[in-house]
Amino acid sequence: MWFHLLAIFTIVVWGASFPCTKLLLANNITPTEIFVYRSLVAYLGLLVFSRFKVKLWGWRDELLAVLCGLTGGAMYFVFQNIALDLTLLSDVVIVVAINPLLTTILAAIFLKEEHFSWKILLGSVLAFAGVAVVTFQNGFVWGDGLLGNILAILAAMAWSVYSVMLKRVQGRHSTLDITRKVMIYGLLCALPVMFLEPLSPLSILLRPDVLLNMLFLALVCSMAAFFIWNLIIKKIGAISASNYLYLEPVVSIVIGVIMLGEPVGLVAVVGCGLVLMGVIMVEKK
Repeated sequence: MWFHLLAIFTIVVWGASFPCTKLLLANNITPTEIFVYRSLVAYLGLLVFSRFKVKLWGWRDELLAVLCGLTGGAMYFVFQNIALDLTLLSDVVIVVAINPLLTTILAAIFLKEEHFSWKILLGSVLAFAGVAVVTFQNGFVWGDGLLGNILAILAAMAWSVYSVMLKRVQGRHSTLDITRKVMIYGLLCALPVMFLEPLSPLSILLRPDVLLNMLFLALVCSMAAFFIWNLIIKKIGAISASNYLYLEPVVSIVIGVIMLGEPVGLVAVVGCGLVLMGVIMVEKK
C-alpha cells in the first residue's frame, strides 16, 4: 500500500511541475534558463549522491548519451517550456500526454518490439484526434495558441525519440549513470541557446517564490521523484506503476486551475478524454 501511495505522490509532484514552470515564466525567466538551472542543480545533487564517481563510456554509447541529452533533455523541456509560455497549461499537458503512444509507434518501426494491431491503430486515431481537437480548437488561425500547441507536439516527439534511443544503452549501464549523462549533455546543448537570450537578473532569481519553485523543479521533480519512481517500479512492477501515469495530465490541469486560475473548457475535457483513451488502449496492448 505504501508504494502505491508513493506512486500517487510522485504523479502529483510531476503534475505540479507544469504550473510551477508556468509561474517561473510569468516572472520573465526564459524557457531555456528554467531548463538549464533546473538541470544544473539536479545534476549536482546526483553527483553528490553518487560520490562524484564519473566514468566515460565507449564512443558509440557516449554519442547516444549526447543524442539522448539533446532530445530528452534540451529539446523536450525547452519546447515544452516555450509552449507553456505561449498557450494554456491544459493544452500543453494534454498534447504532451501522447508521449507513450509515439514511443510505441517508433519502437514498433525501429526496434521491432511491437507489431501493429487494430488496438494500436484505433488507440492512435483516438489520441491524435484528441490532440487535433485541442490544437485546432480556435480554427486554423495562426497565433501564440497554435504555435504553443505545435511546440508541445514537437516536445512529445523529442521525448519519444529519446525513449527509443535510451533502450540501446539501458542494458549496458546503470540508471544513475544514464540519468547523469542525459542531464549534463542536455545542459551543455541548451547553454548556447541560453546565452543568446537576455539573462534574468540575480534579484529575480533569488526572490523567495522564484527560488522555491526552481528548487522544487530541480530537487523534487527531477532528482527525488526519479529515485522514488524507480523504487516503485522495483516493488510493484512496471505495469502497475505505469497505470498511475495516466493521472498526470488530469492532476496538472487540476493544480493549474487551483494555482493559476486557468479556465478549462469543454474542448479541453473532450481532447483530454480522447488522448487518455487512446494512450490507455495502446499501453494495455
